[in-house]
Order: sequence, then structure tokens, then C-alpha cells
Amino acid sequence: MIKVAMTSVYVDDVAKAHAFYTDVLGFETRTHLDMGDGALFVTVGAREGAQRDLELLLEPGQGSIAEPYRRAVREAGLPAIVFSVDNLRAEYQRLRGEGVHFVHDPREQGPVISAVLDDTVGNLIQLAQPTA
Repeated sequence: MIKVAMTSVYVDDVAKAHAFYTDVLGFETRTHLDMGDGALFVTVGAREGAQRDLELLLEPGQGSIAEPYRRAVREAGLPAIVFSVDNLRAEYQRLRGEGVHFVHDPREQGPVISAVLDDTVGNLIQLAQPTA
């Protein structure tokens, strides 16, 4: 059986992203390595649940490949990644209380309720809750 172990999201600033993804979104730090010369290797993941093995690598988003990709995705209004939540409206209220800026407020989209937020480090992130 093949499972997703790690996926990346390109960010403007790894340290700032780490703080946002842990302190605001509620992920836990899985790996935090100083690679020297200010470079960090940082992964985060869900604190609990069935996705314990899945890690999100906070990848530096500068460079000739990452930067044009990130810009195009953002300008198209597409989320860089989608996170599932059990209660979208409650998470929306909690995150707004933390000062998180939402690009799209909660709305029904077929089989899910979704909202899109700005992660403060260059990405749009979608939160989704199945309606069924």
C-alpha cells in the first residue's frame, strides 16, 4: 500500500510560516532542523487523528521554479493546499478571532462547505468540511 508521507507548500519565510501553521492553525512541529546559513527544514502535521503519518514541508518559495508557480497559483485565486476540518464554521470563527484574513467566507460548494484564507506567507489555503 502506498500512502502520502510528505507534501510541500512553498512559503515566503519558513520561520514565519512555522509560527502561523503551529500557533494559529494548530499543527504540531514534526521536524525542525537548522541546515546552516539560515536555511531551515521544517515539517508540521496534524496533532491527532488518522493522518498522523502525513507531514507538510514548509518549503522556501524563492527561486526560478517556485516563485513563478506560486505567483500564478495565487493570481488565479487557487488554494495551494486544502485542509479538512470537522466544523468549518467554528474554525472560521476561531481563526477570525486570531486575526486571520479570509479571502472567501464559508460557502457551500457541492459536497463541502469551504472557506479560503491567506496564510500570511504567500498562499491561499482552503478549509473544507464534507456536508454529508
